[in-house]
Amino acid sequence: MCAFPAQDTADSLMSLQIYLISAILVFVFSGLLAMAGLGAAFLFVPLFYYLGVPLEQATSTALLLNVVSLLFATINYWRNGLVNLKIGLPIMITAVFVAPFGARLTSITNKTVLLALFAGFLIFAGSMMLFYRPPHSTNLQTSKTLVFLGSLTGGIAGFLGGLLGVGGGNFVLPFLNWIGLEAKIASATTALVVVASSFSGFLGHATLQNINPVFISLTAITAAGGSILGSYLMKTRLSNTQLKKIIGIILWMVAIKIIVDLL
Repeated sequence: MCAFPAQDTADSLMSLQIYLISAILVFVFSGLLAMAGLGAAFLFVPLFYYLGVPLEQATSTALLLNVVSLLFATINYWRNGLVNLKIGLPIMITAVFVAPFGARLTSITNKTVLLALFAGFLIFAGSMMLFYRPPHSTNLQTSKTLVFLGSLTGGIAGFLGGLLGVGGGNFVLPFLNWIGLEAKIASATTALVVVASSFSGFLGHATLQNINPVFISLTAITAAGGSILGSYLMKTRLSNTQLKKIIGIILWMVAIKIIVDLL
């Protein structure tokens, strides 16, 4: 089974430190990104990798954490009528279908290339959070063009999400903002899509290598706790503008760290 080294006491203590650090960071980032309807897998993959988790295992673990954390957030949003199924379903269906194909390519893709793709992805996502301003309305919302564009977006998000282990929410959310959905509805609908696409991508990765059950169980519990807290705060406390600025800065900081290490 693929696991952290534990040949002696020093290695066991190091593994325990990795578990605890990961659990704390998973709680914090799951809570923050659940507010925007985004899974935190795109942060977890480089984070786990730098803590010593093999890249393939980090990817599959991050995808499963997306499912766990955003499932609780989605249930919360659903109960409050924030999920738009009309546009969410076409995106979700194509994302679920395509995600395993991207996941299959992870193990045969150069790790440097994957990390470089991560950095580019994080810069794009951070820029969208900091600078993109959605229009107030669009004439696409009732057209067949919208369904087509939604399906295309779902396909792209699913493939890249499966490949990178990120769930694809950062591709879906800008699209929903672009077509004019109110910010909280866009975030809640994105959460639904990410739950489905992340689970599909996880299944693709899980068939390729074993995962560490202790590590994934511990981080899943903290991811669920962070998501429940974050979804509550999204509804009652923080504004979308404040949240987007915080997330955008975090994404850029992680991207810079990856770029510096690659150079």
